[in-house]
Amino acid sequence: MVTIVNKTFYVHPTAEVSPEAHIGAGTRIWRQAHVREHASIGESCNIGKGVYIETRVRIGSRVKIQNHVSVFEGVTLEDGVFVGPHVCFTNDMFPRAIAPDGKLKGADDWQVTPTLVRYGASIGAGSVIVCGVTIGEFALIGAGSVVTKDVPAHALVLGNPARLHGYVCRCARRLSDMQERDGKVSGWCEFCGQFCTIESEAVS
Repeated sequence: MVTIVNKTFYVHPTAEVSPEAHIGAGTRIWRQAHVREHASIGESCNIGKGVYIETRVRIGSRVKIQNHVSVFEGVTLEDGVFVGPHVCFTNDMFPRAIAPDGKLKGADDWQVTPTLVRYGASIGAGSVIVCGVTIGEFALIGAGSVVTKDVPAHALVLGNPARLHGYVCRCARRLSDMQERDGKVSGWCEFCGQFCTIESEAVS
């Protein structure tokens, strides 16, 4: 049986969850999802239809992963992360099916490059996250983006490659009246009335 933490979680009858996966209380895993061995999923997560979660992936609590997302080995999603439908996380900087001698590569012939998505960040539908990056807390990745570099906390990035287009509040609305001083940016959220101050990091 899969690991049960404190109380039961839900797995749809068509989903495949390894007995060696760790699933937290209150998590729901929907139709045709596949969770591999030694993956860890926290409490109160929602794993959508057709999601693939590979070996040793680490997912925090209260994470929402929409339909047909691919989360490959080396990826860590902290608490409160949102991943839109059809997002793909890569994990190999030098992908090849074969070695230089023409033989099919095995598990020992490649090295996982890790990716980290920090607390509260959101990734829009159809985005590709190239491995080796860190996406900061409450960052917002626009739909269809290709992320190739680290993304600062609260940054709004979009495009291919993804570039900085401003900053957002915890509620995901764009901040206005932006000011930059002493390596920090600050601005108002007109939606919730919050004033935010964020460490400024360039995204090139």
